[in-house]
Amino acid sequence: MTTEGTAARGSVRDLGRVHFLGIGGVGVSGVARILQDQGVPVSGTDAKDLPVMHRLAEGGARITVGYAAQNVGEDVTCVIASSIAGPGNPEYDAAAARGLRMMHRSEGLALAMRGHRVLAVAGTHGKTTTSSMAAMAFTEVGWDPTFAVGAAVAGLGTNARAGQGEWFVAEADESDGTLVAYPSTLAIVTTVEADHLDHYGTEEAVHEVFRTFAGQLPAADEGGALVACLDDDGAAGLAAWARENARAAVLTYGTAERDGVAPDLLVSDLEVEPGESGVGQRARFTLADGPSLTVRLQVPGRHNALNAAAVALAAVRAGMPFADAVRGLEAFRGTARRFEFRGAGRGVRVFDDYAHHPTEVAAAVSAARAVAGEHRVHVLFQPHLFSRTRDFAAEFAQALSGADRVRVLPVYAAREEPMPGVDAGLIASRLTTADPADRKVAEDRGAAVRELADGAAPGDVVLTMGAGDVTALGADLVARLADEPSAASA
Repeated sequence: MTTEGTAARGSVRDLGRVHFLGIGGVGVSGVARILQDQGVPVSGTDAKDLPVMHRLAEGGARITVGYAAQNVGEDVTCVIASSIAGPGNPEYDAAAARGLRMMHRSEGLALAMRGHRVLAVAGTHGKTTTSSMAAMAFTEVGWDPTFAVGAAVAGLGTNARAGQGEWFVAEADESDGTLVAYPSTLAIVTTVEADHLDHYGTEEAVHEVFRTFAGQLPAADEGGALVACLDDDGAAGLAAWARENARAAVLTYGTAERDGVAPDLLVSDLEVEPGESGVGQRARFTLADGPSLTVRLQVPGRHNALNAAAVALAAVRAGMPFADAVRGLEAFRGTARRFEFRGAGRGVRVFDDYAHHPTEVAAAVSAARAVAGEHRVHVLFQPHLFSRTRDFAAEFAQALSGADRVRVLPVYAAREEPMPGVDAGLIASRLTTADPADRKVAEDRGAAVRELADGAAPGDVVLTMGAGDVTALGADLVARLADEPSAASA
């Protein structure tokens, strides 16, 4: 795609009517929503008819389903496209032939950030939840931020909105390198490790893009700061690099000191406790130079306690009182597909998670284990991408083996063609759950739902997991639990 470079010129007032390609996607629709809220006339197309498109239409957007050159109306002056809409797309080609201004989604988002102080949340894992926590915390304390994150935030009802406050909270996606496009003031980096190797090629290239991201932050005396997790090897390494090479202040959070460096915010005393969906946790947050407060979060898992600590530390750096930051975090009720409670039956709870990298899978299984307590954890996992399955089969198996029963669905291809010898069996064959019968490939989705639901006993947790369409099976599991007696308790 031919775009304008990382610093989109002008302001939203210069755009005229903007036409979006891939407007149903979470990232593109978020930009469309914000520009629409900022008074920009919007139109757009997607191959599928998705709910977010109806909400944009209700706000005045001109929406079409199915790409055709005539959808780029004569009044369109700018086109913003997703990563998958490029030359060969009839609307892209029509816009290019007319010489219209064209931008990638990330450049449109960067343009919408103009005039704001930007908190960008990045990391190979955790960025959607962490940016959603920040959006909720800033909203709850009355800062009215503009935000664009990767999933709808419970309590806010959307993944993007233009606010009246000075802060813009954004999820900064590293999958295609576009996190460097944003004019960030503060940056949170949760984790840095090998992922998206189909784009980067090497793990070192992943680390390099995060160093570029940190190196672009303003100087400390201009408000610039990097907030990084000491518990993660890659993020801690980035913090060490930034202390020597970046202009921004460097702040850290974690559960312990690392290499003689104590975190600026220490997380301690984690304990599972009831929450609004039946599960939450309590933690202690202690600022190195300030108070210590108990935080009651409505989402489980050590990783989520760390995500909340990142937001608290960034909020304090932004000028928010520590107690207000904690209060704002306690209002967070989760996001779509991030350990999302889907329902229960016969005392068995069903959760759904977007985890599609071994580190994320391990965190989700750990959270499920904490929720289940002495009871069992059952997982229905769908690998995402053949390349990722090939590169991380052993690591996926190790992470999944923390569950009691595992069914592995066929690989969700997404944008890739099948690869010889790469299938779900690469993961299933390496599983080490206690009983071999509890680890297998599930070619039949319906049979997998029946096996997991019928084998679950009261107190157990069933977790659907993956970045593909496995999420649809959560409702099937809940329905099965409601309709059938449990074989485990018979």
